[in-house]
Amino acid sequence: MRITLHLGTFDRLDPSAYAILWLDNDTHKWSREGHAGLQFPDWGKLRVDERGTVVCDQHDARPLFILDGLAMEAQTGPFEGESGEALWCCTERESGSSVVGHWHVQCVDKDSVLAEHSVFAEDEI
Repeated sequence: MRITLHLGTFDRLDPSAYAILWLDNDTHKWSREGHAGLQFPDWGKLRVDERGTVVCDQHDARPLFILDGLAMEAQTGPFEGESGEALWCCTERESGSSVVGHWHVQCVDKDSVLAEHSVFAEDEI
């Protein structure tokens, strides 16, 4: 299952800041498909904890975003239109503390899709 997620309303940083992410529930990875006003890697790993879904860097488990309430492994979700709070876990050097925005599920694709070109470096042969 692949989920298209819109991150936005990070007004403290930039009123027009946003990102579009694809979350792949099968591989537990994400990729950045578009963004403005938010600087973070092209892809990384996902993990689930008691808060929701944690969007991590590809090299370590450092959280980039916490998608509060997004239950990737729930039997009934996620679903199109679902939304919640997104906590951007930026470093103190970047902004001083975490920045709150929102996430919104734009699309849920339940079919398995084999990408023509993978953005995940460890998938290359």
